Amino acid sequence: MKKLRSGYTTGACAAAAAKAATALLLTGHGQKSVEIPFPDGSRVSFLLVFQKVIDSSGRIAKASVVKDAGDDPDVTNGALIEATVCSGRGEKFEKENIIIFGGKGVGIVTKRGLAVPVGEPAINPVPRKMIYAAVAEAVQESGVDFHCQLEITISIPEGEVLAEKTLNRRLGILGGLSVLGTTGIVRPVSASAWTKTISTSMDVAKAAGLSEVILATGRTSERAAQEYLRLPEEAQVMMGDYLHFSLVEAARHKFCKIHLSAMWAKIMKCGMEIPQTHVRNGALEIPDALKFLKKLHCDDELLQSLEGSNTAREIYERLLECGEERVVKKVCGAAREYAEKVSGLTVVVYLVDARRNIVFKTGDDI
Repeated sequence: MKKLRSGYTTGACAAAAAKAATALLLTGHGQKSVEIPFPDGSRVSFLLVFQKVIDSSGRIAKASVVKDAGDDPDVTNGALIEATVCSGRGEKFEKENIIIFGGKGVGIVTKRGLAVPVGEPAINPVPRKMIYAAVAEAVQESGVDFHCQLEITISIPEGEVLAEKTLNRRLGILGGLSVLGTTGIVRPVSASAWTKTISTSMDVAKAAGLSEVILATGRTSERAAQEYLRLPEEAQVMMGDYLHFSLVEAARHKFCKIHLSAMWAKIMKCGMEIPQTHVRNGALEIPDALKFLKKLHCDDELLQSLEGSNTAREIYERLLECGEERVVKKVCGAAREYAEKVSGLTVVVYLVDARRNIVFKTGDDI
């Protein structure tokens, strides 16, 4: 199997663009690439796709890089990351004389619970540190006796459009993307990106004063639960396949109640105590599913009628054809028991069908 290639975060790209623009502003000379320091002490070189002094007085310069996320399916892969640097007034050059702004395509934080205060551009702490370090390095390398303030504006021209493909709006980041990254490196198909989003979503819910959250495995199940519950938007946490992590995280955030919403295959995996419900981590083998149903006291005749099923969905359809809704309820009950055991919280399980209907809710008949 081909080894997946790592890439670089939006924050690293922003720092590279900022260093290039600063160097151009101070020296008047462009360059093909720029090298910046990373948080772990390593150094990485970035190719520049644009650089220009854009003010006749020579006080403003811009540089751009194209984000390479490697083999990670990142919505920002290939996006243009721009930095515009403007020299202002100042008696001496220090870290405090570097001011970072968010430009076109960089979102604004509007909800508490994120790493950046409300009203600030969504440029996270580590990217800010990387930008500070890269710009300070450019000043030092220029050899220019510089005593002015530098205003750095980070822009992502396509950011507002790309943000529609993310959970930013729900998290309270409006008008564009977040400039993220804790290491500067994007690991392909990294679990850390999902789990970080789950944790951040819960931070936002907690900061909004909520005591309960919706944990959903997908868009359909999430919308079904939200339409039924009508909770504030901040209550929605897209957990995907990270079941165990999300349950533990909900407990860590000290919520009082979890609404767990999913379709049949995921509910069944939850009942079977499979902690990570993606097929590559927890494949649902039909023999194992039938053993699980036997533990729920399904009789041999019913189990024989389910043999030969190809998928969990086929098991569900056969159960309904046999009029065995009671077994469906038992599976949902087992899912609730597992979720409560892991989280220590009150859990309500919602079984959702493909048409976004809640066909069963634990503790109730629908």
